[in-house]
Amino acid sequence: MGNVFTFVFFIVLSFSGISQTSVQIAVLKYAGGGDWYANPTSLPNLIKFCNENLNTNINPGSATVDVGSPEIFNYPMVHMTGHGNVVFSNQDIKNLRDYLTGGGFLHISDNYGLDKFIRREMKRVFPEADFVELPFDHSIYHQKYEFNQGLPKIHEHDDKAPEGYGLFYEGRLICFYDYECDLGDGWEDPEVHKDSEATRLKALKMGANIVQFVFTQ
Repeated sequence: MGNVFTFVFFIVLSFSGISQTSVQIAVLKYAGGGDWYANPTSLPNLIKFCNENLNTNINPGSATVDVGSPEIFNYPMVHMTGHGNVVFSNQDIKNLRDYLTGGGFLHISDNYGLDKFIRREMKRVFPEADFVELPFDHSIYHQKYEFNQGLPKIHEHDDKAPEGYGLFYEGRLICFYDYECDLGDGWEDPEVHKDSEATRLKALKMGANIVQFVFTQ
């Protein structure tokens, strides 16, 4: 089972581009009936963008990992999305907490309809912590790409501004949650949502910022 030192070792090698065995990012699989498998082309496209523009050496084949599986410790970053219900078992809660407090990172992208469920379940994982909206000067918005107004708006749902939330543990950002934004949709193949190239590029650049933040924080 991995720990923070394992994560740091693989992250540094991956970001420098010198690793012979590249690091991998995984999609988080969860129970409850929500479509954890939404946006199947998102993560591969983000990984390709990062490898081409950040000099990362991320395995181009994204993986899938169950939230309660010890295999989660093989991935320095996991991505979660969906539209519906999320239910974590007690084992899931312990495993995810151990993963995040041990050096892992969770990115959650609300695909519209996830919000009330993921807030409830993450509160079970971290009863002592709340999601806090990150200020626009937070470094996650100022990696290779500058987002001076925070998250870009990718898809419209309820006529709300996009919001980026974080969960912190002992001062470290362990989870970033994009809400009313749909970053994951913006990473998909162009024909899926018919987004403009400019919109897709904004989404990919913000996704690359998240990856760079995780790999270098």
